[in-house]
Amino acid sequence: MSEIKQKIALFIDADNAPASKFVDVLSEVAKYGVVTIRKAYGNWKSPTLKSWEELLHEYAIQPVQQYDLTKGKNASDIALVIDAMDVMYTKDIDVMCFISSDCDFTPMVTRALAEGKMVLGFGERKTPSPFVNACSKFLFLDQPEAVENASSAKPKNIKSDTKLINLLRQAIEATEDEDGWAALGPVGANISNRTSFDCRNYGYKNLSSLFKAVDLFELKRGQGRSFLVRDARKGKKV
Repeated sequence: MSEIKQKIALFIDADNAPASKFVDVLSEVAKYGVVTIRKAYGNWKSPTLKSWEELLHEYAIQPVQQYDLTKGKNASDIALVIDAMDVMYTKDIDVMCFISSDCDFTPMVTRALAEGKMVLGFGERKTPSPFVNACSKFLFLDQPEAVENASSAKPKNIKSDTKLINLLRQAIEATEDEDGWAALGPVGANISNRTSFDCRNYGYKNLSSLFKAVDLFELKRGQGRSFLVRDARKGKKV
């Protein structure tokens, strides 16, 4: 029996997203299913969209023209949201994907989640945090190159990121055994259920590499090739 692939609707805010990263987006989205709807919004008479215009035919993206009706206002946002709402209620879609760096589509995202859709977001680090946090998963397009091993990494000092450390500790606490050890799989699932966390946004390819980079946690092999992780404070008490 052939595997049933999820159907994905992809909406691009071309005015506020880098065309140079679109291939990376497609590669990531392909992990979740097949893109059946591809739409890009913007004023296609503007020379700033030339890079996106060159991708339209190659990747079968439907351009949606939206004139700049008021100076300083981006009318493409409203057009995108209206179409996204229409697709969500009239098409057989499992995943909604939004590419934007500047605009806050949080109400659209929360509505899609309420309707049982998975929501993928892509944008640069200037993307408003409410939009980032609302998505099922959000990936920064201007992230540092991800690394496998902590020893070869040169990312920012994540140990000083209190919000991140608390998130990791809470996920371990929610899934740990009586000795404080938690399997990495359930830890990652717990985090994903709470926020749009992605290790690559911190410069690591996977969760084990991120934990290795922080001396606040202990990591060891469990059964098979799986990893177990523990808050280092628990280890000191044993």
